[in-house]
Amino acid sequence: MPPRAVDAGIALACYLATVLPAHKVVETSPATLLLAALASIPLVWRRRYPFPVTVACGAGTIGLALVHGLGDMPLGQLVATYTLAAVAGARARLVGGVGTLAGTAFCVLYLSNKLGELAITMTLFVAAWALGTSTRARHDRIALLEERGRRQAEERESAASRERERIARDMHDILAHSISLIAVQAEAGPVLVRTNPERAERVFDTIGETARETLTQLRRTLGVLRGESGRAPQPDLDGVAELAERAREAGLAVAVEERGDPRTLPPELGLTAYRVVQESLTNVVRHARASQVWIRLEWAEDRLGVAVSDDGRGPGEPNGGHGLIGMRERVNAVGGTLRTGAGPDGKGFLVSATLPVGTHG
Repeated sequence: MPPRAVDAGIALACYLATVLPAHKVVETSPATLLLAALASIPLVWRRRYPFPVTVACGAGTIGLALVHGLGDMPLGQLVATYTLAAVAGARARLVGGVGTLAGTAFCVLYLSNKLGELAITMTLFVAAWALGTSTRARHDRIALLEERGRRQAEERESAASRERERIARDMHDILAHSISLIAVQAEAGPVLVRTNPERAERVFDTIGETARETLTQLRRTLGVLRGESGRAPQPDLDGVAELAERAREAGLAVAVEERGDPRTLPPELGLTAYRVVQESLTNVVRHARASQVWIRLEWAEDRLGVAVSDDGRGPGEPNGGHGLIGMRERVNAVGGTLRTGAGPDGKGFLVSATLPVGTHG
């Protein structure tokens, strides 16, 4: 049943309970009927306007007492008091509660001067107030639990979204890098078969190795969706040498330089550094038209610098699109920074990442 219909029924019941006993005390008058309506009919809006309803019912109750039309129990005011305690704000509860006590004391003491009746009436109002307070506390607990459940659902969805984005970045990096190298070497294969059969054989061997390694990494990445993420280690800086060798097989002159005191990185940082180098080399192979690439790893006390630069046509041309976006997201996720743009002296393209490693050393 709709709450408004329930409240209308309560208001009608309180009105009848107020008016009918009044027949036994005095002759019913229009003023009595009007005051009884004021003390009960506003209960229809008690949930939406608890404080004004309490004031209206209180005024009607006092008026009934003044014309000796108030029965043994002010039901309308009791319901209004319960509602005030259950749904009103703190300030409205304070003001309304004090006003209800004052009005009740006035009606009982000033008009009848019966302390026993005052005690009984006060007990009824205290019980109504306590019941309303209990209802409010229960609703607050329910709201708190619902809010907690909503936050947990949002956190789970956010975590799932981040995991999907991570898997998408991994698949992009793996496929873009491997397919780019395979395409370059496959295009060179037919020429080398005629001019340098021995090198052509190595190229085709590299294509096969690259394809197999790609499948392995894809299985490892997709295994996360089946709860198998811990079955195989993710690549890290130890794989940079292999990336450089594959780029050499694709026709690039690759130099790898490492400075400082190397140390073991946590898996997430190691994977991020590896992906920065991998995606940078992919962009060089696909877009840069470069002949030489420099990979530099610089270890400091609290950070690792990863830089990949080339002698290609620079940032004026397409430079990786979603790959650079994914690379930036990876670096930001571990608290690092990424800078991309023209290389030294404005030549070529430079990718430079700084990763925090001081707390992991």
